[in-house]
Amino acid sequence: MLSVGEKFPEFTAKASLGIGPEALLTISSEQFQGKWVVYFFYPKDFTFVCPTELVAFNERLEDFKDRDVEIIGGSTDNEFSHLAWCRSHDDLKKLGYPLIAAQKLAPALGICDPVEGYANRATFLVDPNGVVQWAAVYNGNVGRSVDEVIRVIDAVQSDELCPCNWKKGEATIQA
Repeated sequence: MLSVGEKFPEFTAKASLGIGPEALLTISSEQFQGKWVVYFFYPKDFTFVCPTELVAFNERLEDFKDRDVEIIGGSTDNEFSHLAWCRSHDDLKKLGYPLIAAQKLAPALGICDPVEGYANRATFLVDPNGVVQWAAVYNGNVGRSVDEVIRVIDAVQSDELCPCNWKKGEATIQA
């Protein structure tokens, strides 16, 4: 799996954004040069844990924007599956970030299930230079904590030594 300190790969992928007539688009890593980005991957569309995460990220979009962080979700399902899922699931109809079809990107990141081939539940925080600053992978049955993603962004962006369970505004460690 791609890890901290490594360059996030360049990519181009089909994606869906919203449910309107202009919902299908192409996303590339070039669009995010010079920006902080959280890429989060989930196993499959039309499942049970995954929409809870998509909704949680969407509910916190302003918190990510306040930190100048872009959000990109995705799985190994294609962009048409993403679009159909968003159109059929009331909680997903107003997603404010794209869902990429990561059939090529997920294997390049080393996050695919070795038996089934779908993307594991993985998260990457990538800095404006395209370098991974945090990476995490979860069991498919366990949803990630968006609060933890935001906490890690705050810690990494602080450029300080942050103790266990540190939260923005708390004292950091002086070496």
